[in-house]
Amino acid sequence: MSGTTKPFRRNNPSGFDALLVLLIVVAAVVAAFPLVWMVLSSFKTPAESMQVPPVWLPKTPSLDSYSEVAGVINAGRSFWNSAVIATVTTAGILVTSLMAGYAFAKYRFRGRDALFALLIATMFLPPIVTLIPLYRLVSYIGLNGSLFGVIVPHLANAFGIFLMRQFIAGVPDDLIDAARVDGASELRIVFSVVAPAVVPALAALTLFAFVYHWNTYLWPLTVLQGNTDDYPIVISLSRLLSYNRGAMNTHLVMAGATLAVLPPLVMFVLLQRFFVDSIVSSGVKG
Repeated sequence: MSGTTKPFRRNNPSGFDALLVLLIVVAAVVAAFPLVWMVLSSFKTPAESMQVPPVWLPKTPSLDSYSEVAGVINAGRSFWNSAVIATVTTAGILVTSLMAGYAFAKYRFRGRDALFALLIATMFLPPIVTLIPLYRLVSYIGLNGSLFGVIVPHLANAFGIFLMRQFIAGVPDDLIDAARVDGASELRIVFSVVAPAVVPALAALTLFAFVYHWNTYLWPLTVLQGNTDDYPIVISLSRLLSYNRGAMNTHLVMAGATLAVLPPLVMFVLLQRFFVDSIVSSGVKG
């Protein structure tokens, strides 16, 4: 027999491919429809936004809703608060997850497996269960009513530690030992040797953490306790529902939601290609 192998060909690929493409298009349309509807509604007049049957396209697109939103909820300050909460919390999660994941993956110490199992168990707790204990702790240390109270309890994340530990476990020990022989400290090994090797995990964790803490609602509302100056954008948007109750405010809510979704969307666009390329390259190397 010849040593060459024939390329694999799928029987009747055209029908299968057409069905697959159709399913992908339908799924994409269903997923994107709420976002498209939100953006289109933000350009409508109050009458058009509440019309039945609904008006799909605004007859006279206008940016008045956006200017009105900026005046009602002090959008600039709200965006700044959300940016501080999401950015600082994400940075903290990346640092603590990388260091703790490195310790769990590469150190051998008594009780390591039991401690890691306990850490994993906390991932199954609903956030509402820890709300009151965290609030009492924040109040006890005097951070209640401030952005620090929103940020500090979430600077470490069990999922982030788990994710980093799984990726760092695949980093060759010889690479770390070589860095130690060259005189590198453990911190330098973590950030100069290990971190570049787990870029895909860092990119994924950045996306997850930033989007989650940008959109978080209940915890900031509980900690800030009516301190409207420190409200993030997702809480400030709720004020649009009660603003001028004599009028229909659907267009305002849609305009505010469109503004609020832009930063996470930009973050996803910036990191998505980098994340995918890193996954592909790491798969080829590994």
